[in-house]
Amino acid sequence: MRAYERLIRYARIHTASEEGREQTPSTQRQFDLSRLLAEEMRQLGFAEVYEDAHAYVYGALPATPGCGEKPRLGLIAHIDTVPDFNGGNVRPQLHPDYDGGEVPLGDSGRVLSPAQFPALTRWKGQTLITTDGTSVLGADDKAGVAEILTACERLLAEGLPHGRIAVCFTPDEEIGHGAALLDLERLGADFAYTVDGGELSEINYETFNAAAAHWEIRGFNVHPGSAKDKMINAGLVAMEINAMLPARETPAHTEGREGFFHLTEMSGNVERASLDYIVRDHDAAAFEARLALLRRIEEEINARYGAGTAALSIRQQYRNMAERLRDRMDIVELAREAIRRAGLTPREVPIRGGTDGAQLTFRGLPCPNIGTGGDGFHGPYEHITAERMDLAVEVILHIAAGLTE
Repeated sequence: MRAYERLIRYARIHTASEEGREQTPSTQRQFDLSRLLAEEMRQLGFAEVYEDAHAYVYGALPATPGCGEKPRLGLIAHIDTVPDFNGGNVRPQLHPDYDGGEVPLGDSGRVLSPAQFPALTRWKGQTLITTDGTSVLGADDKAGVAEILTACERLLAEGLPHGRIAVCFTPDEEIGHGAALLDLERLGADFAYTVDGGELSEINYETFNAAAAHWEIRGFNVHPGSAKDKMINAGLVAMEINAMLPARETPAHTEGREGFFHLTEMSGNVERASLDYIVRDHDAAAFEARLALLRRIEEEINARYGAGTAALSIRQQYRNMAERLRDRMDIVELAREAIRRAGLTPREVPIRGGTDGAQLTFRGLPCPNIGTGGDGFHGPYEHITAERMDLAVEVILHIAAGLTE
């Protein structure tokens, strides 16, 4: 089976995670895919297949004869899709022999265009896979899941030599919880790669430092006719808090290693309001300075309007894994060589986001990221091609082969 065929099957299963939920997985629907994957792994011939109570799925390919002392490779991908755009009722659209131009996305009125996604022009002649414009595709990261299983199927079917290959599929990566409960002892790997993200030639071992910030604002509501020197409008205080942040340090104004404050949700009225941000920076000192600014704003607002007007809570999400991976550039070089053998030119690119690998690296499992070949993630313009998924499978196979040489 080719990887894209698996993707289409998995994409139709609704697995969006949900912010603000205490349990793991955050949504029970993620079990629908984790159970399917556990059964598929058994059918393929995996050993040690195990699905735990939190929708993590584990399995392994034991080392082939003569390779038992080789380093143990881990391969990890996540099963959830982003919570802030429709992840249900996904209808993947196949466009064989893509002509390199604009593609109407079903009847949605949306159009996938090379003007927004210039890489499309290089995919002419391939089998393009898109959404119908009403949902995500789910290639982030069901493409990674499909590519890992397809590579493992090839290893088994073709009798290719390999050391132990440990696989884990995780829930809730999109809300920053994906690696939290991953059992490293059960996984049994010396190092791993997440197969996530986009460009196939990229190796990612540098992520943002990341936190989530939540504000609760309490106002004082009286009749507007007699409100002078009495009313505190919580909605206006929320606007004031946002105005105290640097106006151009948002995702829309930053790139590369530049950090930002990103307002993800707001609600409120005169009496109560709330704000939710994600805070990101590659530089550790700059990241701490951003959190310190939020705390100063909290102090200033409460000094201005009274104690308890604004309550800030900050939740750490992940750290920049480059801090730890600089000492394990051997596994970065292994990925570089695998990408070269697949006919591509490797590039190291900092992630403007994070992966499960960031948390896992700090838990003691070195874990850079390699791409799946997709683009336009987290929205209706998500797309990938069958041929690029085939190439991602080749990269994985070259990594496995590199460890036996």
